[in-house]
Amino acid sequence: MKRRPEGSMSIEKALVGYFNFKSAEGLSEKTLESYDLILKRWIKCIGNIDVNEVSKLDITSHLSYLRNKYIPDRITGNRNKLSPKTIRNVWITLSSFFTWASNEFEITNPMIGIPAPKYTKKVIVPFDKENIESLLKACKFTRVANTKIRKKYVMFRFTALRDRAIILFLLDTGLRSSEFCSLRIKDVDIRIGRVLVRHGQEGGAKGGMGRQVFIGKACRHAVWRYLAEREDGENIDAPLFAGKSERKYTPDALRHLVKRIAEKANIENAYPHRFRHTFAITFLRSGGDVFTLQALLGHNSLDMVRHYSQIACIDIEKAHQKASPVDNWKL
Repeated sequence: MKRRPEGSMSIEKALVGYFNFKSAEGLSEKTLESYDLILKRWIKCIGNIDVNEVSKLDITSHLSYLRNKYIPDRITGNRNKLSPKTIRNVWITLSSFFTWASNEFEITNPMIGIPAPKYTKKVIVPFDKENIESLLKACKFTRVANTKIRKKYVMFRFTALRDRAIILFLLDTGLRSSEFCSLRIKDVDIRIGRVLVRHGQEGGAKGGMGRQVFIGKACRHAVWRYLAEREDGENIDAPLFAGKSERKYTPDALRHLVKRIAEKANIENAYPHRFRHTFAITFLRSGGDVFTLQALLGHNSLDMVRHYSQIACIDIEKAHQKASPVDNWKL
């Protein structure tokens, strides 16, 4: 039986093995879907050639095409070019694939020597206390109604309890949207404030890492009050927060909800992940340590946590004075 030369396999066929490998590593479905989209777009440009035939020029030409000529066909109709961060994600995906392929087929990695595209990180601006107070007020009442017959008035919103609980829960836990939307009633122990974030597609946690986070007394009360009003509030398998028809929230639905509440409160640039930023920065400013924060956020590394530390303006000198082993041990 004839065998193909070493490393000679079409990219599409090699992708089957690559995704099996990455799935076994525990990558989330969302991450795998992103990798699949990026790699298929690349194959469409380069053709389904053998893995060992890919050159550095093939990679750099594709990155240049995405940066200068490619126009995305988005559902929203937005025809803006890809952001530098998105192009960097393409580089990361290709680098991941060829790191695996070079080991699997013992071929030269064409990504070696190709630098990661540069991009400027967006400035993270957390909510302040006044922002949160305005959001909570917007949860409670409707917009001011103007009529010719009577004076201006507002009404109590029938979703006020739910929306207040959502705002406080996002702020107190720092969960990702996917994690928040996957929560069930049984995942929260209202008595002690412990929240179980399940790993994988079922729980939404990235990197296959489940964890425990916590909510304080005010948030626990808000969640209890909301669930007490729900007909299925004692069904432990029901979603913790429910939208229309008692269905669980999706990240898009959650984003739209936060946006609507923020518009009422006259707060710009509001989105679910901003609560995560606010939680992290406030945690550090309140004296929390970076290692505990890393565990609570579910990060694999300290890179993002260090970024939060810089924003939080941690006073390193005072932190050392507090932690100095020489002074504390009175040596």
